[in-house]
Amino acid sequence: MPVPLLDLRAQHATIRDEVVSALMGVVDSQLFILGPTVEKLERAVAELSRVAHAVGCANGTDAILLALRALDIGRGDEVITTPFTFFATAGTIHNVGATPVFVDIEPESFNISPSAIEAAITSRTKAIIPVDLFGQMARIEDVIAVAGDIPVIEDAAQSIGARRRIDGHWRMAGELPAIGTFSFFPSKNLGGYGDGGMIVTQDEAIAARLRRLRVHGGAKQYFHDEVGYNSRLDALQAAVLSAKLPHLEAWSAKRRENACLYSGALAGMDEVRTPTIDASNESIFNQYTIRADRRDELQEHLKGRGIGTAIYYPLPLHLQPCFAYLGDKAGSCPESERAATEVLSLPIYPELTRSQLEEVADAILDFYGR
Repeated sequence: MPVPLLDLRAQHATIRDEVVSALMGVVDSQLFILGPTVEKLERAVAELSRVAHAVGCANGTDAILLALRALDIGRGDEVITTPFTFFATAGTIHNVGATPVFVDIEPESFNISPSAIEAAITSRTKAIIPVDLFGQMARIEDVIAVAGDIPVIEDAAQSIGARRRIDGHWRMAGELPAIGTFSFFPSKNLGGYGDGGMIVTQDEAIAARLRRLRVHGGAKQYFHDEVGYNSRLDALQAAVLSAKLPHLEAWSAKRRENACLYSGALAGMDEVRTPTIDASNESIFNQYTIRADRRDELQEHLKGRGIGTAIYYPLPLHLQPCFAYLGDKAGSCPESERAATEVLSLPIYPELTRSQLEEVADAILDFYGR
């Protein structure tokens, strides 16, 4: 049976009436730019993330860009991050005029190595951006510890609602660093019906500046303290996200249940390594990503069976042509480079049936002659 990598229509069918009602509320109000609908979502995301402030913006890329600007990161500065992530994490560093410094990942989690960060810090390091890849939080407490006075921006685009036990207490994605950033791209666990993003922080001054930067740098219309951006979260998207947010916990729990089925079915294989979740983490499994021998052949086999897959990510950022000016060479981040040749993400969305999950697992077992 066909098993798509993601089926947004299946989810929409379960919440259509709620979403349509929320959208029509905005349409009837004719309040499309910021306003009460966006503020309602900001309060809800702040509560979920256990932060004092949440600031909506146009997309997850802008969330990182605005965070960097709010910390005055610019020309001559260095920002340490991972090369094994979506392009926006590093692209925004470049676009504020700073220099991305890539350090390697930990092979078990695919997340940035705190010890590698520590070795890369210089007098020019002005920020550090760990990424919570595939829905599992990075070791944020260790990143913050090695950072010292250097601000940390947690790229939590894939991890809204994920949590990590630190010193005996659960801490939410975005709760501990100077700034956390979220994406509401449709494929995320909490996805809109278009683009959207959110920035969270405990710092009132940072939040106030973020609110200015998202509206051309002015707290008062037509008066501009600095040059900012047009990066407002659309009220229609905020309405959709507010309707979906009460379902997020159950959807993420179903993703964990699906992950358990896969991991059980594929256990004990030498050819396939299932995801390793840190014992301190509760992942939201934005992706279920295996490491596979003969990865490209396996992907073709699954495609032939009507099973959708994706490779996140086929070329680490330090080897991308646009970053050649940095001088990084093949071999400088070996774990990231190795992961890029092995990773394959399988369907994991909550609406998958058990039969579909078994179809995926059986197809993998068949490929390896199990």
